Amino acid sequence: MSDLRRVSRALLSVSDKAGLVPCAAALAGRGVELVSTGGTRAALAAAGLPVRDVSELTGYPEMMDGRVKTLHPAVHGGLLAVRSNPEHAAAMAAHGIGPIDLLVVNLYPFEESVAAGLDDGACLENIDIGGPAMIRAAAKNHADVAVVVDVADYGPVLAELDRHDGSLGGDLRRRLAGNAYARTASYDAAISNWLARRLGEDNPRHRAFGGRLAEPMRYGENPHQAAGFYRGGEARPGVATARQVQGKQLSYNNVADTDAAFECVAEFDPGRTAAIVIVKHANPCGAAEGATLAEAYGKALRCDPVSAFGGIVALNRPLDAEAARRIVEVFTEVIIAPEADEEAMAIVAAKKNLRLLLTGGLPDPRAPGLSVRSVAGGLLVQGRDGAVVDDMELTVVTRRAPNAAELADLRFAFRVAKHVRSNAIVYARDGATVGIGAGQMSRVDSSRIAAWKAGEAARAAGAPESLAVGSVVASDAFFPCPAGRRGAAVGGATAVIQPGGSMRDDDVIAAADEAGLAMVFTGHRHFRH
Repeated sequence: MSDLRRVSRALLSVSDKAGLVPCAAALAGRGVELVSTGGTRAALAAAGLPVRDVSELTGYPEMMDGRVKTLHPAVHGGLLAVRSNPEHAAAMAAHGIGPIDLLVVNLYPFEESVAAGLDDGACLENIDIGGPAMIRAAAKNHADVAVVVDVADYGPVLAELDRHDGSLGGDLRRRLAGNAYARTASYDAAISNWLARRLGEDNPRHRAFGGRLAEPMRYGENPHQAAGFYRGGEARPGVATARQVQGKQLSYNNVADTDAAFECVAEFDPGRTAAIVIVKHANPCGAAEGATLAEAYGKALRCDPVSAFGGIVALNRPLDAEAARRIVEVFTEVIIAPEADEEAMAIVAAKKNLRLLLTGGLPDPRAPGLSVRSVAGGLLVQGRDGAVVDDMELTVVTRRAPNAAELADLRFAFRVAKHVRSNAIVYARDGATVGIGAGQMSRVDSSRIAAWKAGEAARAAGAPESLAVGSVVASDAFFPCPAGRRGAAVGGATAVIQPGGSMRDDDVIAAADEAGLAMVFTGHRHFRH
């Protein structure tokens, strides 16, 4: 038995009217009867297409500001009736219900309304009810009915109608049904998460997430892993919303590293200073601020020029020509910035594979949001780490207080440590990292690695002593024992910033006093697993 189903009647009701008229005209040209609602019907009629109002099917006018128009047996019976079922056919005949073979619906722009910052009333009015109900009905009955929820599917549907003389095959209908359920799931996820935020519910009983495919990827972290890049959730400047000006397709690892870099550089207020962050394998390998982006890049690169090769460079200000010239001297995978001037883009264009992403702004490091991680059989969901060192009250706990230069570097180092994988140690001096230790099981080992990195950077720069000498050091969490503190002292640091809160804080403070170090507690830790 053939799985082809002829399309004789189509119901169209769309919020996004892109491509609507050409699609409807093509259907009408194939002898398909058009039925529509509200603004969609008006657009089709204005284009001179023959179209019936849905009220002709239901016997009821559109009412309640359009909230009620398709919730009727004449519509849902036409979508849900199993054509081969004699009882269904008898019910349709008894009640004058005609079959609907094709449903074309896209939903009220709820996600766009939230992203635009509309008030609660406007967002609520943009929650579609009839649309999802019809979509789910048609998708359930995809053995007989085709449902289109995406403008991108207009072309394939019309092409299949041409191939099969006005009919659609079962494979296409099943694929369209899968798309339809995924779309309503994503839509409902956006609504439920918005309501949870409005109600202040950190842990709602059910949690859902959804997104739209931005592009399939060649592979994930490794070539044997399938991967795709999806956009969804909150409106936030970054890699998911950026405009790619040039360069080859982003890889899975590129996306992850670019996100890490841009979130880190956003900690630095562009109105105060230019800042650059270089990331390799999810960790900053260099970060610096300066009077210009070019100056900041030079300082960031000095921290770890070996790791910077093939890295991601994030800027907190628009890319200018001077900075672009410096950056392209080193092999770089991605540059991400709020904007770029024409001369800078021309310089980057000479490196055809180098990706340049422009975001239109910086993410707010204080803004609330969610972080999600999959585990076997579940999800771990937490709020974004929106703690910013500028908002913290720093408590001096040693006999010696940091001087003004040390205090500025302590704040700088703690900003960066927030974005380094735990256990994290960051040495900084003169507004630049000089050594970073990341991701070790022991914070003592991270401290040793950071000190070693500072020595290696000095040798690469031809400096007479380790770049850590005279620096400050930041830790993402409390030091577990005095040995960790002495490790920093050996590295050459003169001041320390850490959260505090250890049962052995007194021992650590005593060790710092013995070494003549200044130490401040923030009261906030920055674990990043």
